[in-house]
Amino acid sequence: MTVGLIPGSFDPFHNGHLEIVERASLIFDEIVVAAIRNPQKSEALFDLDERRDMIAESCAHITRIRIVSIATLLVNVARDVNATAIVKGLRAVSDFESELQMAQMNRSLSGVETLFIPTSSNHSFIASRLLREVARYGGDVRAFVPGPVARRLEQKFPEVAP
Repeated sequence: MTVGLIPGSFDPFHNGHLEIVERASLIFDEIVVAAIRNPQKSEALFDLDERRDMIAESCAHITRIRIVSIATLLVNVARDVNATAIVKGLRAVSDFESELQMAQMNRSLSGVETLFIPTSSNHSFIASRLLREVARYGGDVRAFVPGPVARRLEQKFPEVAP
């Protein structure tokens, strides 16, 4: 059985993330989406439990999927879930530069390969960081996130919800 491990902060999970999960689900027998607490990023808008719930609700139509939260090295999770490959979405060339280094480190540490899937052009500009900022200042992000995420953003920022 092939297992694709899709890691990310997913704060919040958006349509670009969903696209990668859906496309990877056509390649692998099982998908494991791992929400990560990334200490290199700013304070999280959603905690890991909230992110895991949003991902599960947004991906309810996808069969053979597991959602996990992690606070350890990705290669440890890859080993624990028997990942065939780590799957990363790429929006632009700038993503590739940092992702390539991580892929090479992960392969050196564990032997697990990384598969890059480029997002479609209609999702290539979406970034969780931008969505948090737009939502915080009252912008409408519903076109960029699945329904369950939009509802939670509106709950986080009720004074600015459309």
